[in-house]
Amino acid sequence: MESLKKYFLASNSCEGFVSYFDTSYNPNDGWKAYIIKGGPGTGKSTFMKRIAKACFDRGYKPHICPCSSDPDSLDLVVIPETKTVIMDGTSPHTIDPKYAGAVENILNFGEFWDNDKLRERQSEIIAVTNNNKVLHKTASIYLLTAGNLFKDNFLRQQKATNETKIKDYALKICRRNIKGKGKKPEEKVRFLSAVSPKGVVSYPETILKYTNTPVVIKDIYGAVSNEILQEIRLFALNKGYRVLSFKNPFLPQYLEHIVIPELNFAVVTENNFIYFNCDSRRVHFERFLDKDKLNIKRIKYNKKAANELLNSAVDTLKLAKKVHDDLEKFYIDAIDYKKLDNFTKDFIQKI
Repeated sequence: MESLKKYFLASNSCEGFVSYFDTSYNPNDGWKAYIIKGGPGTGKSTFMKRIAKACFDRGYKPHICPCSSDPDSLDLVVIPETKTVIMDGTSPHTIDPKYAGAVENILNFGEFWDNDKLRERQSEIIAVTNNNKVLHKTASIYLLTAGNLFKDNFLRQQKATNETKIKDYALKICRRNIKGKGKKPEEKVRFLSAVSPKGVVSYPETILKYTNTPVVIKDIYGAVSNEILQEIRLFALNKGYRVLSFKNPFLPQYLEHIVIPELNFAVVTENNFIYFNCDSRRVHFERFLDKDKLNIKRIKYNKKAANELLNSAVDTLKLAKKVHDDLEKFYIDAIDYKKLDNFTKDFIQKI
């Protein structure tokens, strides 16, 4: 299971909670989606883990998408071989069917709980749920403030970039690595990193499963690598290739990594939060900058303050995780796990 591709499809970003669940499948290409509805602790993540393992044991290579609020839990499983997606469709990444029955089906895990037991704990469940929401809102405020500082550094770096050098370098990479024509242009958006109760969690090994020699741009602020990646992304799509675009987990309007699976080719950003264990030569962002245009003192201050705010957000998410664990206990006590186990076995055979 450790050999499987792993990435996030949602993130607690500095621009609020961002989800790309609806891009995990293509309704026009024969995909099926199963959307799980149910409360915390109702077995959604365990259900998906069992499906992923069953697929893996049968020789499939499912993709697994952890939850950014709890990386030990799953939000989604993708089975490319059967064009099947199973996802947690509850808050904060609420998703509903677009083509109900024809493409998406609802899996109602409320069928497995005892309503009477939950009603007995009604006031406690409401109090804990509201407390969890407050903590997540507080974490969002810390992240939003940190994001303004990260973005200020990004924009300051952007103003100091040499656009001609960037375009020339990106075109050089494209001509060297993106040859011929693809079958059909397509873009899928993902996160390789996410802010979580464990800090910033990243899965660089996922990209190294596509290629062990990615082009690595060392860029601690992200503006240079974003502009290079945007140029390469457009070039690849115009050539008809499928592109996996990995967004910046703090500022998701910007790119951090891209992969072109058909060519076993990737361009990645290495910074203070992610490192790629490979032998690729590092391309340093300074070569594309006019350093005289940078306010180094301001940038260093922003970076220090943003990291402190990020640490506060992580600490708050840890508290939210503890509260969520308390909330799960109410539902765990009310679930008929034998009934859920039988449903899981039947579902695995079905798909």
